[in-house]
Amino acid sequence: MKTVSMRKYILCGLLLMCALIPVDVFCGEPATEATPEIVTKVSAAASDWENSGLVVRKGSKYKISASGRWSLGPICGFTGPDGVGNSAICGGEYIAGSGSLLVGMIGEQGDPFAIGRGIELTAPEEGPLFFKVNGGLKIFCSGYVTVRTSPIAQTPSAPPPLAEKAVSAAKSDIDELPASKAKLNKNAYAIVIGIENYRQKLPRADFAVSDARLVNEYLSKVIGYPEENIVMLTNEHAALGDFVKYFEKWLPNNVEKGGSVFIYYSGHGAPNTKTGDAYLVPYDGDPLFIAETGYSLKRMYEALGKLPARETVVALDSCFSGAGGRSVIAKGARPLVMNIQANLSLSANITVLSASSGEQISSTYDEKGHGLFTYFLLKGIKDENVIQQDGSIKKEDLFDYIKPQVERIARKQYNNEQTPQLAGRK
Repeated sequence: MKTVSMRKYILCGLLLMCALIPVDVFCGEPATEATPEIVTKVSAAASDWENSGLVVRKGSKYKISASGRWSLGPICGFTGPDGVGNSAICGGEYIAGSGSLLVGMIGEQGDPFAIGRGIELTAPEEGPLFFKVNGGLKIFCSGYVTVRTSPIAQTPSAPPPLAEKAVSAAKSDIDELPASKAKLNKNAYAIVIGIENYRQKLPRADFAVSDARLVNEYLSKVIGYPEENIVMLTNEHAALGDFVKYFEKWLPNNVEKGGSVFIYYSGHGAPNTKTGDAYLVPYDGDPLFIAETGYSLKRMYEALGKLPARETVVALDSCFSGAGGRSVIAKGARPLVMNIQANLSLSANITVLSASSGEQISSTYDEKGHGLFTYFLLKGIKDENVIQQDGSIKKEDLFDYIKPQVERIARKQYNNEQTPQLAGRK
């Protein structure tokens, strides 16, 4: 009887332990926790930045979404956190554009960035996350938005297919940089953008990231741009907020009178089917809402035109008709025949080299492992003596080399018409 009673006590004890201790302790795998979500209420009338209570970690990813309506005053009107519909007189204090835009900041000395209705943020540094309305002019403010922030679980990325590995491993003659180098120009600044994969699961823009990295090398090791003066934005680091930050804040803060600016973009373009305007598509861009999530060429050229630079060169390996190639369009919409430069006013110091005309598509050069336009852009810089000793570019000479080469390969290999364009100062 005593033995039976003892066994009963032991059995009860084991059952109690099973009830209290998670099964995965015995299985050798950690217990999982529900992903925490931080909810922050941000008032339009608040004078100070609202601390979310979350300390973001450098390199970690976070999903930020916002909803609600607010107003900076009777003359500004009510808008959502994207600021769309805000009166032009109620402009932004921290970021150029709508004063009713929701903005964020990491740390008390961080650079403000656009959030709007939501972004996926890869934290560039560690620190507390703050929110605020972008407004400068605030009279009789009312309303608030609710911001929800949660970390995105990091999962190891699957290895690329064998075919993709073979393509990305392709080497060409331009991958080996020329030996000659221009004199270092401390007043030369560049923004280099390559977006290959998009949050909205748009078609891949093949070779865009590797092209951007190679352009970066040519700028710093051949053309004389200091490495610290080059901003490179790729994939998730090239969201709409990054475009606004670097074109409208970083460049004006750094470029001095007489300086040089180089802009390179490789990725998708998109048309606004209502207005006919052309847009660059950031990592978080959505062709269905391109006016709200894209970065228009008009906006970019206006920002560049305000700089005191002696010369600004823009190279666009993209297209904007929505007919394919490196262009996308809202589902159900028809591609447009666009005159990209028709509605744009370029400042006298801006020259634009683009991959194709408005109704065409921009192709890749698969056997070389590059975009077709980018390949001949860099080959011209390497072989055609178009870089002068001071680092300035003989733009017309470079274009005269690029245009027939791109036309020939596009016609010969793809049975396609692709005619690069030159716009701006001659």
